[in-house]
Amino acid sequence: MSTNSTLLDRIVFYPILCEGWKQNMEGAIYHLAGFLLLLGFMGGSGMVGSIFIFGVLTAGFFCAALWGWLDACGLDIFIWNMLLVLICLLQLAHLVYQLRQHAFPEEFDMLYKQLCQPLQVPPQVYKEIVKCCEEQVLPLAKDQNYAVEGKTSIDRLSFLLSGRVRVSQDGQFLHYVFPYQFLDSPEWESLPPSEEGTFQVTLTAETDCSFITWQRKDLYLLLAKERYIARLFSVLLGFDISEKLYALNEKLFAKFGLRFDIRLPSLYHVLGPASSDMELEKEPEETEGPAAPSGHLPTFVQTAPAAPCTVSPPAPPAHLRRPRPDSDLSGEDSTSLVLEDFAELTGSFMDYLSEGEYMK
Repeated sequence: MSTNSTLLDRIVFYPILCEGWKQNMEGAIYHLAGFLLLLGFMGGSGMVGSIFIFGVLTAGFFCAALWGWLDACGLDIFIWNMLLVLICLLQLAHLVYQLRQHAFPEEFDMLYKQLCQPLQVPPQVYKEIVKCCEEQVLPLAKDQNYAVEGKTSIDRLSFLLSGRVRVSQDGQFLHYVFPYQFLDSPEWESLPPSEEGTFQVTLTAETDCSFITWQRKDLYLLLAKERYIARLFSVLLGFDISEKLYALNEKLFAKFGLRFDIRLPSLYHVLGPASSDMELEKEPEETEGPAAPSGHLPTFVQTAPAAPCTVSPPAPPAHLRRPRPDSDLSGEDSTSLVLEDFAELTGSFMDYLSEGEYMK
């Protein structure tokens, strides 16, 4: 091999092979170091995974340093491995400090594990969300109202941590709110930031409950500043509202024995409690002369302006709606009443369409 050959030539083209292998094996410390290094690189992601990786790597590099000091008798081996041990210790201390800095109370820690950790929300982002609600868990005693229909203003967004809350409207039960669900997500989504409004439902605690709440103004400022948090709340609120809608659908299925579609128009007016006295008072007014189609029609037909017409089409016959059964009744009678009302709704709507009034 020439003296002017490069290092690459000596490694690739003219390798120096071992003329003889050592008869004795390395000590147990060397093999333990290799096993610990392999185990360290098998760690997972996240804060806990990083702590595991650097903790095991620290032990592995320390074993390699001991091997270089005791068996290999190489000063360079010992120095390099001790430097790697020092670097791993510094990184490990930094991770433990971050973990302690992002420590939360028990309720908020459980909330993070149940809600945010499956979505891989970083602890730093979750800390901003918790900071916005001032890290306070508020109690709600049994039979205490969180909101009263038509009286309580919509000025906050709350999240239930424990207990069960009953939602009702006009004294009629709608659905329950269970732990790790928003208490007032429909009201929050239905009201623009620049407007004010009141609750259209009553929320009453059936058991001792606890919840966290964000003030409306503070939360809107946070959502405007942090785009990631705004998207996160959009997803959580959308999922929560869909759960409440399907809870209403399941309630109707359990009540009458048949499944309704939540997209039916004016479903609440068809299935809601009707006052027989009010309808008896309205009956003479309906029979006096032709009237516009009643509340059986969908919302978009009611609001459409009617064009002038020389020949007024006959109005659909006004039917007297029977009183609705109570919420705890079910069976053949209640099912037949609902089917009759649904037939009235469909018949009135089809008559209106056949007259061509919606095309004018």
